[in-house]
Amino acid sequence: MNLSLDQVLALTGGKILNPAPEVTISGVATLAEACPGEISFLGNEKYFKDFLATKASVVLVPPSLPEYPQEGVVFIEVENPSLAFNAVVGHFMKAASDFVPGISPAATVEPGVKLNPDKVRVSAGAVIEAGAEIGDGCDIGPGCVIGKSAVLGKNCKLYARVVVRERCILGQNVVVQPGAIIGSDGFGFLLNKETGRYETVDQVGIVVIGDNVDIGANTTIDRARFGRTIIGEGTKIDNLVQIGHNVVVGKHTVIVSQSGIAGSSQIGDYVTVAAQVGIAGHITVGDKAVLAARTGVMSSLDGGQVYWGAPASPYKEAAKQFAAIRKLPDAMKEMITLKKQAEEIRALIDQALAEQAGN
Repeated sequence: MNLSLDQVLALTGGKILNPAPEVTISGVATLAEACPGEISFLGNEKYFKDFLATKASVVLVPPSLPEYPQEGVVFIEVENPSLAFNAVVGHFMKAASDFVPGISPAATVEPGVKLNPDKVRVSAGAVIEAGAEIGDGCDIGPGCVIGKSAVLGKNCKLYARVVVRERCILGQNVVVQPGAIIGSDGFGFLLNKETGRYETVDQVGIVVIGDNVDIGANTTIDRARFGRTIIGEGTKIDNLVQIGHNVVVGKHTVIVSQSGIAGSSQIGDYVTVAAQVGIAGHITVGDKAVLAARTGVMSSLDGGQVYWGAPASPYKEAAKQFAAIRKLPDAMKEMITLKKQAEEIRALIDQALAEQAGN
């Protein structure tokens, strides 16, 4: 479990900057909270004071810092301290994992399910319906429901009460946080003008999740009306996100909390969708676009640009618009003053014209 300096170097790809005694690392912590025997990192200049005062035994640092604590700390230089630190955290998490294969007596696994009970864990209260396929290394949490003929690739981790509905497909190394639902019915209703009532449109498609996707708590991804709703490889989805039917999300895209994507829209690769973004249906967002928080996307957007506002505009343009709006109250006051002055001047002119006419 513990790490030597050589093992830390192997995990992080870093190099030691100062003479270093042999140190054993037993845990990770923030710069302010770290104790001897723990490792931390400097990933943001806001924490430089904490860095100078840290009691950590080892700190991962970026290149070319202007100042270091005087003694007692080993500095390992890496290109990206946060990413390197994550590798160290991963080591300790793996060491602390309680994964023990087996099927709980309180779980329900219907006949016809394909899994190796010696290589998966199915926790109490979980239900796996007939025809489902569960890959080796999968960890199915308490109360999860895996629908008929659903497929989970190797090493998927489903936390408590996740639902993967019938025929949906998850790739390898997919992590789904508690309460998320994959394959719920899309929001499909048509108004029958004869009856004046909305009628349900059957949703007969599926959801396909690529490898190495993370899905946040209470997020919902709707199954396609027909065909597939697709989440591309490596995409990371936060808590409380809604993705509509037949949406296609590209590879390595990030979608942050409380965002919603309406049906049949296509989101490119490496797109950033910040918090509370709303994306209308049947539109396209290009690769590497960035949608700032609370952006409202009502028409297709080119890739490679930063957008903000509702409707979405290029960021610089939207910022100018916002700045102009903030000046409106003062502009209104000035306009009222000018209007009053104009009325007074007009009154004086009218009076002068009247007096001239009287003479």
